[in-house]
Amino acid sequence: MKKCQNKWVRAAIPALLIHCSIGTVYCWSLVSETIVEHFGGSVSKGTIEWAFSLAIFFLGMSAAFLGPFVERDIHRSSLVAAICFAAGMAGTGFSIQHRSVVGIFLFYGVIMGIGLGTGYLSPVKTLMLWFSDQKGLATGLAIAGFGLAKVIASPLIEFLQNQFGIVAMFYMLAAFYFLLMFTGHLLLAKPEGWSEPHEKSSESVLSILKNKTFIGIWLMFYINITCGLALISQEKSIVKAIGLVAFAGVVSSITAVFNAGGRLGFSAWADHMKDRNTVYKMIFVLSIIFTGLTILTDGIGNGYAFLVIPLLFVINACYGGGFSNVPALLSDHFGMKSISRIHGLCLSAWAFAGLTGNQIATYIVNHTGSFVTDAHGNSINPVGYQNVLYFTFILYIIALFISFFLIPKNKKESI
Repeated sequence: MKKCQNKWVRAAIPALLIHCSIGTVYCWSLVSETIVEHFGGSVSKGTIEWAFSLAIFFLGMSAAFLGPFVERDIHRSSLVAAICFAAGMAGTGFSIQHRSVVGIFLFYGVIMGIGLGTGYLSPVKTLMLWFSDQKGLATGLAIAGFGLAKVIASPLIEFLQNQFGIVAMFYMLAAFYFLLMFTGHLLLAKPEGWSEPHEKSSESVLSILKNKTFIGIWLMFYINITCGLALISQEKSIVKAIGLVAFAGVVSSITAVFNAGGRLGFSAWADHMKDRNTVYKMIFVLSIIFTGLTILTDGIGNGYAFLVIPLLFVINACYGGGFSNVPALLSDHFGMKSISRIHGLCLSAWAFAGLTGNQIATYIVNHTGSFVTDAHGNSINPVGYQNVLYFTFILYIIALFISFFLIPKNKKESI
């Protein structure tokens, strides 16, 4: 019996099912404090936060090292993703139930992190094969699902927590997301007639890592994520610092929409550009302008919401756009033959940014300026948040320099 050869059924829908599932990792802030409360004060929130950092680290590193596995068999890799992600969710619930911090690190950080990495990578090449003339739109559509997951899952997570408790919630989510990802696994397939080259790949990991264009793209990607995480991790506190305490939740939801919109919008726009790297120049220029204006006017210290809120929207959109354009930019320079391997190695930038972005921002806030109590009783540090902007402003300028001078225009690379 002939299989369905519709690109939406075989690529777009399964990619969304997988990415909308694994993207719930960004809902960690909704459960972290509840986990600490469940431990009865025997563990600090700072310690528990390492579970999220480990999940992002293993996402990037598993994608980096499992790229060849995904390249060979996306059907098997998508199944591994579903099993690891669901097992990580269920194991996290079990570990919370038995008050095991090590268990949370293992299941949420390591096992679920591996599911995140393989799940993130598995649909990407398939999408670019089906949508060969709209690679940016295709990958942007799926990766937008990763960004939208927070908007979709947040009310579900809060409802389940309130109704059934944190432990039962993780068990239910494990079953629900396994069903979604397994359905995506069954549907996902490359176009009929496409077969991977059987000859042994000539690209070694070392040869890829030594390529100057790859290094430039990796550095751009790393800086964009680091800056994005630095500001996103302080987002709630920044909103409180400008006096919008009552609207913190609303702002968070809207920034998540901008994050997803940036993933889809910037990548679809890049499909119409002669040089896809142009979109990164735009991303960094926008980030520099809005960050610079907020610094010059001391927008956070003066409570200028009309500057700070647009800054958060723009940074989230640019953060998302940086993610969605990477696969297509890499394929423009290195072709499709080993794109999963090369994209996976590039995602290692996400791993390291996950360990540095929010931690550096937290360090700056805790060690510069001083905390004060606002009219609502919140402890805020406007000077510290402003210093985070200085940090990201400098990095965005470096990234723009890399985009202009280290990434060649429309040049096919041989590794």
